[in-house]
Amino acid sequence: MSRVLIIDDEPAIRRAMRGILENEGYTIADAASAIEALPLLHTDTFDAIFCDIKMPQMDGIEFLEKAKTLTDAPIIIISGHGTIDIAVDAIKKGAYDFIEKPMDLNRMLITLRNALDKNRLVNEAKILRNVVNKQYEMIGNSWAMNELYTMIERVAPTYARVLILGENGTGKELVARQLHEMSPRKDNAFIEVNCAAIPSELIESQLFGHEKGAFTSAIKQKKGDFELANNGTLFLDEIGDMSLAAQAKVLRALQENKITRVGGEEEIKVDVRVIAATNKNLQDEIAKGNFREDLYHRISMIIMRVPPLRERLDDIPLLINSFVVKAANEMGKPIPVFTDSAIEELKKQQWTGNIRELQNVVGRLVILCGSTISEEDVKKYL
Repeated sequence: MSRVLIIDDEPAIRRAMRGILENEGYTIADAASAIEALPLLHTDTFDAIFCDIKMPQMDGIEFLEKAKTLTDAPIIIISGHGTIDIAVDAIKKGAYDFIEKPMDLNRMLITLRNALDKNRLVNEAKILRNVVNKQYEMIGNSWAMNELYTMIERVAPTYARVLILGENGTGKELVARQLHEMSPRKDNAFIEVNCAAIPSELIESQLFGHEKGAFTSAIKQKKGDFELANNGTLFLDEIGDMSLAAQAKVLRALQENKITRVGGEEEIKVDVRVIAATNKNLQDEIAKGNFREDLYHRISMIIMRVPPLRERLDDIPLLINSFVVKAANEMGKPIPVFTDSAIEELKKQQWTGNIRELQNVVGRLVILCGSTISEEDVKKYL
C-alpha cells in the first residue's frame, strides 16, 4: 500500500491523521518537524506527504522547496492559519494542494487519492517515454556520428528550424526526435508528416485542418497538424515532395505563426518548431521550379546531414547487436551470435538502403539461421 509521511508539530494532529489513514490501509510515517523529516527523504521512499505550514526552525514552505529536490512525491500543505496568499504561494512552489485545519475527513482522503493517482500517471508516462526513447535511440560511435551528436546537442535547446538531409534509410526521423526530446518542447507533441505519402490534394487539409463542408468528405471540423503540434515540434519528412500550393501555405505559417483551416476564414495563432527532412537536393529542385527558394531559406537555418551507412562502417557491430536482440525477441527465438567473419562480410556491403536495409538483413538471418551466424550464412542470405 502507499506510504504517506505526516509532518506536524502537534502530536494530537499526527495521531489523528495516522489513525484515519492507517484505517484506510496506508502505511504511515510521521515527524514532529521539517528538520526531522528531511533526513527521512534520504533514507525512505514516500508516495505522498502531508506537511504543516507553521513549525519551529523550518516552516512548511521552506521544507517544500528543499523536499522538491529530494522526492517526486506530491506534497499537500496543511495549515490552521490558511490564507489565499499562502495557498497560492505553496502551489506556485510545487505543492499539490492546500488544506485548511480543521481538516475535513473526506476532503483529506479525496485529495490524497487524487495526488496518488496523478503521481502514478506521471510515473507511467515517464516509463512510456523511456520505452519510446529507447525505440528511437540513435546508435553509433563513429567519427561521423559523434559529429552529428555534437551538433544535435548544440541545436536542440534552441528554437532554430532544422533541415535534415540524408539518403533513404539513414535515420533522419531519429535525428528529428532527438532534437525534440532534448528541447524545451519535449513535454509537448511531436507530430510527424510524411509529405510524400499524402496526396497533393489532401496535404493542405492534413497540415492546416479544415472546416465542416469545406469539401465533399469534410463532414466535420478537423484540426491540422500545425494546430496539433502547437507548442511542440512538427516534423515534415520528405518535404521535397510537397506541392507548390502547400509550400506557399507552409511559408506563410512560418512567417506569421498563423494558419487558416481549409474552407475557413479565422486565423489561428500557432507556436510550432518545424524540423524538415528530405533525401532530395533542394537546390536542384529550386532550379527546376519544384521547390520555393524562400521556403528553403525559412526551413534551413541549421542544416544537418545524416551520414549513409557506408561512411560509418565501424558502427555496424553496434547496430547488429541492437537489431539482433530486437529481432530475436520479436520472433521468440534465442539471440544468435554473429562470428567476426560474418560481421566483416557485412562491412563489405554497399548498403544502398542504409540502416533500414541492414536491419532487414539481420532479421532475415535471425529467422533463417541457427544459434551462430557465420560468414557463409551472410553470403547465402544477403
